[in-house]
Amino acid sequence: MARAALKSRQSQMYEKRFTEGKALKRPTKFYNRCRLCGRSKAYVRDFGICRVCLRKYAREGLIMGLRKASW
Repeated sequence: MARAALKSRQSQMYEKRFTEGKALKRPTKFYNRCRLCGRSKAYVRDFGICRVCLRKYAREGLIMGLRKASW
Protein backbone atom coordinates (compact mmCIF):
# COMPACT_ATOMS: atom_id res chain seq x y z
CA MET A 1 0.00 0.00 0.00
CA ALA A 2 2.64 2.48 1.02
CA ARG A 3 4.90 1.64 -1.91
CA ALA A 4 2.13 2.36 -4.44
CA ALA A 5 1.40 5.67 -2.76
CA LEU A 6 5.09 6.60 -2.78
CA LYS A 7 5.45 5.64 -6.44
CA SER A 8 2.52 7.81 -7.44
CA ARG A 9 3.77 10.73 -5.34
CA GLN A 10 7.25 10.47 -6.84
CA SER A 11 5.87 10.31 -10.39
CA GLN A 12 3.78 13.43 -9.75
CA MET A 13 6.85 15.24 -8.43
CA TYR A 14 8.85 14.09 -11.46
CA GLU A 15 6.19 15.38 -13.88
CA LYS A 16 5.98 18.72 -12.12
CA ARG A 17 9.76 19.09 -12.05
CA PHE A 18 10.64 18.08 -15.59
CA THR A 19 7.59 18.41 -17.84
CA GLU A 20 6.05 21.57 -16.44
CA GLY A 21 9.39 23.16 -15.60
CA LYS A 22 8.25 24.20 -12.15
CA ALA A 23 10.63 24.25 -9.22
CA LEU A 24 9.80 22.02 -6.29
CA LYS A 25 9.14 23.49 -2.88
CA ARG A 26 11.46 20.94 -1.30
CA PRO A 27 13.82 19.56 -3.97
CA THR A 28 15.61 17.30 -1.49
CA LYS A 29 12.40 15.35 -1.05
CA PHE A 30 12.69 14.02 -4.62
CA TYR A 31 14.73 10.83 -4.86
CA ASN A 32 15.36 8.18 -7.48
CA ARG A 33 13.23 5.06 -7.74
CA CYS A 34 13.47 2.00 -9.92
CA ARG A 35 11.33 2.44 -13.02
CA LEU A 36 10.27 -1.20 -12.98
CA CYS A 37 9.56 -2.15 -9.37
CA GLY A 38 9.63 1.16 -7.46
CA ARG A 39 12.49 0.21 -5.16
CA SER A 40 14.28 3.24 -3.74
CA LYS A 41 17.43 1.58 -2.42
CA ALA A 42 20.33 0.20 -4.47
CA TYR A 43 19.42 2.40 -7.46
CA VAL A 44 21.84 2.29 -10.43
CA ARG A 45 21.83 5.68 -12.16
CA ASP A 46 23.31 4.49 -15.46
CA PHE A 47 20.32 2.25 -16.11
CA GLY A 48 17.60 3.88 -14.01
CA ILE A 49 16.71 0.64 -12.24
CA CYS A 50 17.58 -1.08 -8.98
CA ARG A 51 20.24 -3.76 -8.57
CA VAL A 52 17.66 -6.54 -8.29
CA CYS A 53 16.04 -5.70 -11.63
CA LEU A 54 19.45 -5.04 -13.20
CA ARG A 55 20.66 -8.48 -12.25
CA LYS A 56 17.44 -10.14 -13.38
CA TYR A 57 17.39 -8.50 -16.81
CA ALA A 58 21.15 -8.89 -17.30
CA ARG A 59 20.86 -12.65 -16.77
CA GLU A 60 18.05 -12.80 -19.32
CA GLY A 61 20.15 -10.79 -21.79
CA LEU A 62 17.60 -7.96 -22.09
CA ILE A 63 20.03 -5.11 -21.38
CA MET A 64 22.14 -4.22 -24.39
CA GLY A 65 25.89 -4.18 -23.80
CA LEU A 66 25.73 -5.82 -20.39
CA ARG A 67 26.85 -9.35 -19.70
CA LYS A 68 26.90 -11.22 -16.44
CA ALA A 69 30.48 -11.97 -15.54
CA SER A 70 31.14 -15.29 -13.86
CA TRP A 71 34.48 -16.85 -13.13
